[in-house]
Amino acid sequence: MTQPDVDEEQLRRRLTRIARLMDNSIRIPIIGRRIGWDAVIGLIPGVGDAAGAIISGYIVVAAMRLGAPAGVVARMIGNVGLETLIGAVPLLGDVFDMAFRANLRNVALLEEHLESTTVTTEDNDFKPE
Repeated sequence: MTQPDVDEEQLRRRLTRIARLMDNSIRIPIIGRRIGWDAVIGLIPGVGDAAGAIISGYIVVAAMRLGAPAGVVARMIGNVGLETLIGAVPLLGDVFDMAFRANLRNVALLEEHLESTTVTTEDNDFKPE
């Protein structure tokens, strides 16, 4: 069994924190739902959606650094693109930002890939005597 690099673990935790901050960190008491800073900064005309896309892009670049394959990266880029494109539409985009949560989706995709890679690597480490 191979242990993940300390830097890799720190990066994975950082990505999870960023995704939660951007998509799920603010509780709205009246409706009992959670939104993130992505939805809040998306309310700023012009720059809000671009700022959210840049932060989301950081998660994608970090996933590439962690060895995510092209298929996973393509899905992540698709999630960010969809959220950015629809997010640019006034009102509808803001509601979509609150519901779609591209950052949490992307971190889940990355974690799913990394976990399947770890299991496969651990299975290949077995050497009968």
